[in-house]
Amino acid sequence: MGIAVSPQIHPRVAEFLEKPRQMLINGRWVNSISGKTFPTYNPATGEVLAQVAEGDREDIEQAVRAARKAFDAGPWRKVTAAERTRLMWKLSDLIEKHAEELAYIESLDNGKPLTIARAGDVALTIDMFRYMAGWATKIEGNTIPLSVPYTPGAKYLAYTLREPIGVVGQIIPWNFPLLMAAWKLAPALATGCTVVLKPAEQTPLSALRLGELITEAGFPDGVVNIVPGYGETAGAALAAHPDVDKVAFTGSTEVGKLIVHAAAGNLKKVTLELGGKSPNVVFKDADLDATIPGAASAIFFNHGQCCCAGSRLYVEKEIYDRVVEGVAEYAKKIKVGPGLDPKTEMGPLVSTEQLDRVCGYLESGFSQGAKAAAGGKKTGDRGYFVEPTVLVDTRQDMKVVQEEIFGPVVTAMPFTDPEEIISRANNSDYGLAAGVWTRDISKAHRMAELLRAGTVWINCYNIFDAGLPFGGYKQSGWGREMGHEVLNNYTQTKAVCTKIA
Repeated sequence: MGIAVSPQIHPRVAEFLEKPRQMLINGRWVNSISGKTFPTYNPATGEVLAQVAEGDREDIEQAVRAARKAFDAGPWRKVTAAERTRLMWKLSDLIEKHAEELAYIESLDNGKPLTIARAGDVALTIDMFRYMAGWATKIEGNTIPLSVPYTPGAKYLAYTLREPIGVVGQIIPWNFPLLMAAWKLAPALATGCTVVLKPAEQTPLSALRLGELITEAGFPDGVVNIVPGYGETAGAALAAHPDVDKVAFTGSTEVGKLIVHAAAGNLKKVTLELGGKSPNVVFKDADLDATIPGAASAIFFNHGQCCCAGSRLYVEKEIYDRVVEGVAEYAKKIKVGPGLDPKTEMGPLVSTEQLDRVCGYLESGFSQGAKAAAGGKKTGDRGYFVEPTVLVDTRQDMKVVQEEIFGPVVTAMPFTDPEEIISRANNSDYGLAAGVWTRDISKAHRMAELLRAGTVWINCYNIFDAGLPFGGYKQSGWGREMGHEVLNNYTQTKAVCTKIA
């Protein structure tokens, strides 16, 4: 699996990368107060793509102040729900207009294949803004009949209001940079909140380009502020800021716990979409022609850099060898290369740190007795490439089975008792997603009920829609993204009671 040379990049993207990228605060593109910048890299080559303004505590302070003013006293507070819908539709149209450009930026900065960025990340981003735009005019309270025993004969008009929660700090990850920005921004804007967004330091470019489109769409100054920087500086300052009413974070469980501690100062609301070690369970009555490629895609999609990746593959013993052999053959045929190469099916990992992390897990697995049915090592002379890997001879207590690797590595294990597999599948600190493959619909839905996971896919995997809520049980997080349930993350309920007689 040699690494091919990347083709010429999109001309507007080349122009975008030519000069240092600034941060968006109060409707203006500005340098960091410190004047510092940091590099963002092309993971296919290890070379610097662009220099980006490095936000710090002072920049977060300016951004929060702008968001606070826009929410408390600025024009955003006076914008009607219908106008928010119109602005979000205009933004989605602009994203669609610049879809190819955004896909190139995502492929270069993250490493994912251009075809995936185009058909997945950008397309779902457009859908997310349009779906949430429709909710802006449908956020409603209700009236409540009161029967108050200590005021006999009195009549009251009682109702509830669902109001925006206020200034929201949003910290997004590097595995789906543009799409995760949409998952966070769209419901916040639909509900009338203002935002300070901190993109991941590994992949800040698509969020900054999105910021340009937000200003072009006509959103008032201060409604969306984008401050790139490092987690331990800009991210920590945002999570702890006393004028931030809520923080929304997507990333590792370890960092999620730090966010919770940082948010405790003013008891701000917190939602977390965190890690996963998702079980993918294959029964002997499954349609293997669909199951084998489905199980492979569950782990190798997005280079395995998915919080919901089907990284624990449990297969009923009678068909274990056939399924593992099929997934391994699938892995061996995957074309690994730079994201802009049209032949590429799987790109590099996002950074040298992630490469070292995944390779460290592989070494741990091998030291504990695991064997590679496919892959198992770094590949290519430059960039951050790892072969799609299928590990066999694994046990439940192994580090590679228990901990999130966040790379293209699946651990395969047989099972004999369909009842016992439920406890094995649930034997994890995480509970983000799970997969079930069977022709028995009763068995499938029984499994879905018993699996402790926020999403259960039956005879499919990695199916996402703006209307389908997504989030985790246990240490996979708090709250839900997408669907109408996400509106609860960004609104609060006010009860109003008036004596009328």
